[in-house]
Amino acid sequence: MDQFYSLNTEELYKELSVSSIGLSDEEAKKRLEIYGQNLIKEKKKRSLILRFLDNFIHLLAIILWIAAALCFIPRVDMPQLGYAIILVIIINAVFSFLQEFRAEKALEALKKILPSYARVLRAGEIKEVLSSELVPGDIIILNEGDNVSADARLIESFDLRTNNSVLTGESDPQRKSTVAIANREVDVLRLTNVVYAGTSISSGTGKAIVYATGMKTEFGKIAGITQSVKEGMSPLQKEINKASEVLVYIAIGVGVLFFILSLFVINLGFLASFVFAIGIIVAFVPEGLLPTVTLALAMGVQRMAKRNALIKKLSSVETLGSTTVICTDKTGTLTQNEMTVREIWVNGGSYDVSGVGYSPTGNFSVKGKILDDENEEITFKKMSKAMSYCNNARLYKDKNTSQWVIKGDPTEGALLVAAQKAGFDYESELTNEPRIFLLPFDSGRKRMTSIHETTDGTFAFVKGAPKEMLSLCSKIEINGRIEELNQEKLQEILKFNDSYAKKALRVLAIAYRDLSNFKEEYNVENVEKDFVFLGLAAMIDPPRPEVEAAVKECFKAGIKIIMITGDYGLTADAIARKIGIVKGESKIYLGTDLEKMSDEELGEAVKKDNIIFARVSPEHKMKIAQVLKKNGHIVAMTGDGVNDAPALKEADIGIAMGISGTDVAREAADMILTDDNFASIVNAIEEGRAVFENLRKFINYILTSNIPEAIPFIMMVIFKIPLPLTVMQILAIDLGTDMLPSLALAAEPPEPGIMSKPPRPRKERLLTGKNLAKAYLLLGPVEAAVAMVAFLIVYYDNGITFAKLRQIGANPADYINDRVYQTATTANHAAITMSQIGNAFAWRSNYESVFKIGFFKNKLLFLGILGEILIINALIYIPKLNTVFNHYPLNWHYWLIVITFIPAVLIVEELRKLIVRYVKNHSQSPAAGKLGL
Repeated sequence: MDQFYSLNTEELYKELSVSSIGLSDEEAKKRLEIYGQNLIKEKKKRSLILRFLDNFIHLLAIILWIAAALCFIPRVDMPQLGYAIILVIIINAVFSFLQEFRAEKALEALKKILPSYARVLRAGEIKEVLSSELVPGDIIILNEGDNVSADARLIESFDLRTNNSVLTGESDPQRKSTVAIANREVDVLRLTNVVYAGTSISSGTGKAIVYATGMKTEFGKIAGITQSVKEGMSPLQKEINKASEVLVYIAIGVGVLFFILSLFVINLGFLASFVFAIGIIVAFVPEGLLPTVTLALAMGVQRMAKRNALIKKLSSVETLGSTTVICTDKTGTLTQNEMTVREIWVNGGSYDVSGVGYSPTGNFSVKGKILDDENEEITFKKMSKAMSYCNNARLYKDKNTSQWVIKGDPTEGALLVAAQKAGFDYESELTNEPRIFLLPFDSGRKRMTSIHETTDGTFAFVKGAPKEMLSLCSKIEINGRIEELNQEKLQEILKFNDSYAKKALRVLAIAYRDLSNFKEEYNVENVEKDFVFLGLAAMIDPPRPEVEAAVKECFKAGIKIIMITGDYGLTADAIARKIGIVKGESKIYLGTDLEKMSDEELGEAVKKDNIIFARVSPEHKMKIAQVLKKNGHIVAMTGDGVNDAPALKEADIGIAMGISGTDVAREAADMILTDDNFASIVNAIEEGRAVFENLRKFINYILTSNIPEAIPFIMMVIFKIPLPLTVMQILAIDLGTDMLPSLALAAEPPEPGIMSKPPRPRKERLLTGKNLAKAYLLLGPVEAAVAMVAFLIVYYDNGITFAKLRQIGANPADYINDRVYQTATTANHAAITMSQIGNAFAWRSNYESVFKIGFFKNKLLFLGILGEILIINALIYIPKLNTVFNHYPLNWHYWLIVITFIPAVLIVEELRKLIVRYVKNHSQSPAAGKLGL
């Protein structure tokens, strides 16, 4: 901005090369070629194809690509497995892309906010032109309800007020004037003589000269910031990558180890040892992990949607669960964005006003006593009349939503609602008592006067700043009687005014003057004096009723809340105290303070409790998010306006309001609250924490089966017996029978007390050493043992001892089509499947007995087990399908044997938990921690 705000009208005309009649059409066309269209320009985005291909090249996908490639190496001869793994990669990539795909519509949303047409003065004529064709130097005509198309300097203003909430976050309409501003240190978003693109006219009329269009506007600059923010990896994506790395190292490490053993110890030869190593690696790579994680997160998204939290990106589900700081806007997020009169001083006393929002239902009471005295009602009616007549707003019920809404200034709307609560029907009364003259508000006088012809004569009704108003009043009306406004009464009024102000209530004084015998001209000097004081109206944008409980839950969960608002510091502080964000002495930082602070200084500031950031700009919000992230926090940022969009993208998880939020905020956010309810954030955090714990449960459940998948290769190499489990059967476990129970574990309800724990530390891994040890060294070997027992029982049942089995040898050509061998591998596969049933229950808890947390609580797990049983039976008994997986139908007595293996893993795990609990309860020894594998 070239400081157009400091120029007077003549200087503006000169600076922008325009006259009072506006530009000519020819000149406007020339300038359009020079400055370009008044549009938000998009930065070039990555193509959809590249974004789709991202799903094929992340770490876990690369691991599966390598595993698939190994299957096609000559003499390895496992093409079916290779094709199956490739199919898994493709299906998962498509699914992930469809789930996470959200076109970058923030810029389109910004464009939609800009109006299609604008009224301009061209060559002395008022014309409608496309807003995209506005150019610097155009004179735009502004009326109540108009949207502003470009940044422009006011040259005419009649009681003009604008709604700047989408830019600044302030809920109150901002009064505008044409007065030049000499102060050089000004907030460019709060200039009183400038109207901004993307804002709207709340009331009044005016003219303004355009000085900035498109990306040069403050609106466009915010768009530029939003586009410049790059999305980083979510905490969950980082954890999945780290977990994948661990699994790769384990798989390769074990594969290399057994390659060396088989080559140099067992002397299998290079090719056989290489094939064996590949089998081990494939067995240790959990092919089902990728699709299971994706599906589990999708289930989390669905559960959150039922609790009014719409997740746009799968990985954001868990991010919210690890949130350590919530940076929240005030207006429309913590508050209702509906100004409401809460208290009125009239008739010498203060009255509470019940009801919230714009619904005209409520009453006035003193200590619970409802207003009913006739004398009280006389003055109340006069005050209600004054609040309604000295008013340009209108209250009506929306036909589509059946909600009460205000057209005009919310402050004036609040006065209308209060008057209706007192029983004054301004619509019918105003018809009989019309306005005959108006002295509009201006910032110098700090008041507005409306003159009406009433049934009792001509009256001037006035509202304004209390102290200025009291200086113009000589009398006061109390209970229908007019008395002298003496010093005692004056001090009492000022005392209540101060008490309201300390509560951050906005206070207006109401008065009137009888002009029935008035013969002079209606102007400020003649009319605005000798008023009769009626009372004070104190109002506030009230907090949402459910927010206070939600704040308590956040603190209980170890989550810090920081209020960041464009509103005034004292107002923000009062709201923060009311809902419990601030307790004790607070520290309020203004946007101007932030501009002087280094990142290190800001980093120290955000470590403190009871801090509030007020009068901030979009850049400030983004800076706060950046510093918090540098300090190791997982940052959730709430917001609903255009001004919030850059910070929403910068935060680890951006949370937008679904009802009151702008399209820009919703498109920039990762999560949308469909009910605009701050309490829904707490529900989403609980679900997010449960998602992480459940991911850990089902990943460990999947890893447990790696051991019974790997042991058959070890047995084949060491003892030279037929391979007890084929690679296709391993794939059937990883991508078939294990999938449904693991998904059911992902749906495990949040454990009791999950919101009483602090957020998960960043260093805490998804795969821990204890859980890996439990899966690989305790539960996995149990499964492997019972599976090998099932395999050997089939041979023994057919008269083949272990010694004879070794004579058959490990060459697949000697046994692959043998019915006994096929039956034995089928029994092995079935035994692993049955053992995994007990394993699913074993992983439902790490400390408490599964019987204590509720054996039947997770009903989806029983459905998953049923699906698992149906899948294994389909693989065994459906012709041709069983051939693909080298299965042969099992006799019923083999089923009786493998069914007895179901509780094996669960029994071992319950014993481990019992020992851990016993040691913890009866000993101070650190053994409990060591036993908590």
